[in-house]
Amino acid sequence: MKKKIYRGILSVFVILIIVVLSYICYLFLSYHRIVDNLKLAVNNAQIEQINPNNQSKQNYRITTFNIGYAANPQNYSFFMDGGQYARGFSQANVQQNLQGIIHQLQQTASDFILVQEIDQTATRSYHLNEVKQMTHTLNDYAHVFALNYDSAYLFYPFTQPIGSAKSGLLTLSKTNLKESTRYSLPIAEDLSKFTDLDRAFTVTVVATEPKNLALINIHLSAFTKNQTIQEAQIQKLIKYMQFYRDKGYAVIVGGDYNHDLLGDTPKLFGTKQEQLTWTHAFPKDKLPADFTLVNQEVIEAEVPSVRANDRPYTKQSYVNLVDGFIVSKDIKVNHLKVWNYHFKYSDHNPVSMDFSIQ
Repeated sequence: MKKKIYRGILSVFVILIIVVLSYICYLFLSYHRIVDNLKLAVNNAQIEQINPNNQSKQNYRITTFNIGYAANPQNYSFFMDGGQYARGFSQANVQQNLQGIIHQLQQTASDFILVQEIDQTATRSYHLNEVKQMTHTLNDYAHVFALNYDSAYLFYPFTQPIGSAKSGLLTLSKTNLKESTRYSLPIAEDLSKFTDLDRAFTVTVVATEPKNLALINIHLSAFTKNQTIQEAQIQKLIKYMQFYRDKGYAVIVGGDYNHDLLGDTPKLFGTKQEQLTWTHAFPKDKLPADFTLVNQEVIEAEVPSVRANDRPYTKQSYVNLVDGFIVSKDIKVNHLKVWNYHFKYSDHNPVSMDFSIQ
């Protein structure tokens, strides 16, 4: 009888080892990075019919919004921030958040919209095609989508695995798109690449007056503990900012930098001083001479663009400003605003900038 019990225990143990080894093999064999310098398909069909004379416009508004794949509402906490959940509360809740996010974007009345963390299909957002839904509703915008990452099924946390995800960057424009390219960013080569995932930015050239505009949509790494990776990502971003500037385009970079854009934002907002992997001061001194990190008016308004996701949002939550814009010197900034939506549908607030091209 004892031998049978021992054999049974041994068999279970062997099966577990085989399952674990098989999963590890699956992770490594399925891992891939999306190729660098990838040309993207742009969709201008709707815009050409709706607004054929859009090239005459001279004053514009652009909005950047990390929507947190519509699964991070005000009462949510995320496991990688020290919170509780890996997935949205339910498909119905994700759908509700997405509709709220789209409505918020409509309220901004923007000419250009840069969206980060929008899922094409993902376990965490119950496989809703958020890209399709947003572009269908905002059908008076031209658009281009690029995958930031295409991750294998991550069986972690064990009680509710975050699963697989195809998620990325969506650029929308009421002005015709001419071309768009996805550029890969440096990432860690160790095992953390399975959790911090692939990273990229897109450069989309749009037809504007008096010169064409290069819109850079970016989402830098949040959870890497290796600051050299963050520095390398910013260096590559700067390289292509200057590249498109040298080609004669006006340039705007917008997105989630996962850096403190003001340098000491917690002091401004009166929250605790907390050094996290996504709160290092943005190295604005590294920017080329003809580029500026836009901060005007934000300091006076005292509205944060992101909250810590370690617990549901309250007025005592840690907040920061990590979303915004970098502009070339031929961009005249007229107004900068963080929309105070109190993180109702996402752990970020959208940021808008009114500008003209000189």
